[in-house]
Amino acid sequence: MLRVIAGSARGIELRQPSGRGTRATSARLREALFSMLEAADADFTAVLDLYAGTGALGIEALSRGGDHATFVESDSRVTQLIQENLERTRLAEDGTVITAKVGRWRPPADSSYTLVVADPPYDEGTAWDAIAATVSGALAAHAMVVVEHSARVPPPERLADLEQWRDRRQGDGAVAIYRRP
Repeated sequence: MLRVIAGSARGIELRQPSGRGTRATSARLREALFSMLEAADADFTAVLDLYAGTGALGIEALSRGGDHATFVESDSRVTQLIQENLERTRLAEDGTVITAKVGRWRPPADSSYTLVVADPPYDEGTAWDAIAATVSGALAAHAMVVVEHSARVPPPERLADLEQWRDRRQGDGAVAIYRRP
């Protein structure tokens, strides 16, 4: 069962798609990630959730006080599920769900995201380039970018114009956090 960990939607169950096409971020990894982000005074004002899947990462940020989250997911059936999860958590007014492929989709020209969370498929080697292409020119000066990845594969030291700040491993998964030096 996938539940929101903290904030206004704490404990609300999020629906997951059937099958193995979507891998949700584990509760332990989400908890560790958001503890690190809160300790670093991350800004949840404008969140971009790439490879959104269930929307759990963006919804967690909204639940913890975020103003708005944009969810980008390529599967239209899954984007409907994200919308349902936003409604279940009473956060639908704070989210925009977009059906598009990361790397091809570009944010509006005036975008300034303060937090980007991405949970690409572990076997997709092109995900780092796709994420960089999507966020290029759309980050606030103090933005942080978080990418979940396989713990067996080290993340790049740089992503777009950001440097790796942390890489936290939890079981088979890990999260790399990037920010400006």
